[in-house]
Amino acid sequence: MNLDDFVFSLPRKFIAQYPPEDRGTSKLLVLDRKTGEIEHRMFAEIVDYFSPNDVLCINNTKVIPARLYGNKESTKGRVEVFLLNRFNGTLWNALLKPAKRLRPGVKIVFNEQIGCNIEERGRDGKWKIKFYPETLTEKDIFSLGEVPLPPYIKRKVERGDYDRYQTVYARRQGSVASPTAGLHFTEMMLTRIERNGVKVIRMFLHIGLGTFRSVKTQDISLHKMDSEYYEINRKGAMAINAAKKNGSAVFAVGTSTTRALETACRDGEVMAESRWTEKFIYPPYKFKVIDHLITNFHLPRTTLLMLVSAFADRKLILNAYEEAKKQGYRFFSYGDAMLIL
Repeated sequence: MNLDDFVFSLPRKFIAQYPPEDRGTSKLLVLDRKTGEIEHRMFAEIVDYFSPNDVLCINNTKVIPARLYGNKESTKGRVEVFLLNRFNGTLWNALLKPAKRLRPGVKIVFNEQIGCNIEERGRDGKWKIKFYPETLTEKDIFSLGEVPLPPYIKRKVERGDYDRYQTVYARRQGSVASPTAGLHFTEMMLTRIERNGVKVIRMFLHIGLGTFRSVKTQDISLHKMDSEYYEINRKGAMAINAAKKNGSAVFAVGTSTTRALETACRDGEVMAESRWTEKFIYPPYKFKVIDHLITNFHLPRTTLLMLVSAFADRKLILNAYEEAKKQGYRFFSYGDAMLIL
């Protein structure tokens, strides 16, 4: 398929700038991919779609305060440092902006005690930076940062974002973007789901910027995904495999969870493993693990939209998006949700 197959019009008024006041109160569009039928529900009602012995897979990655602001030591010019991942110690991979006048050897100062040296310019606009002093902990570095809200949220970070841009089950620190399909769940909802005999599998994939980058190649098969690290433990893999064997349904919360599960499946079974994945799922693709997908509404021309268009027919997805607009749904990270059956 071509890139132009994944374009749709979205006026700015549909892009959510804030989360709903309470989790679980978002709208839920339910799409049956076999019949094309659409239902409109509230997200809290998603519990009605589970049966005993089903499996719900959630990504318990935690978003780091990845966006830092400092000044060049020499000119005092302002620099944005966007942390991507840590190599070791105080050495990090990062994006720097504006990058035009930056080069290895330049120092960026955050306060009187903490700064970083630009070590190396890499590919795809990435830089290696080293924080000083070397005794700094990850906690020290994160104390300088703020929540990395996506650029389509046209406002400054507020106190409430530090809680609402994390899922209630976030535990494994390492993402630079939230697994937003999980933002709708409350602890009470998860408890109700488990009490109904559903196994909740906690796994993680640390989301990088590559997940959200627009695809630039007209032939989408030429697009290359950035590597993202995931982990599925033995207990989780066994539960998923048992569900598949017994004919129970596997629900995936979000595209990140889906990519990890589909990567880990080999010879018909999900492996317990810790690995990096560059898996790019786009139509046509035969899903091996998941039966139902819980997701948000995604940006045009993105790998996220392509994944959901592989899970359900592309025309069904775009039709559902048009119906969502007619019904006043809110789109993207802080927006409403979709359950694809």
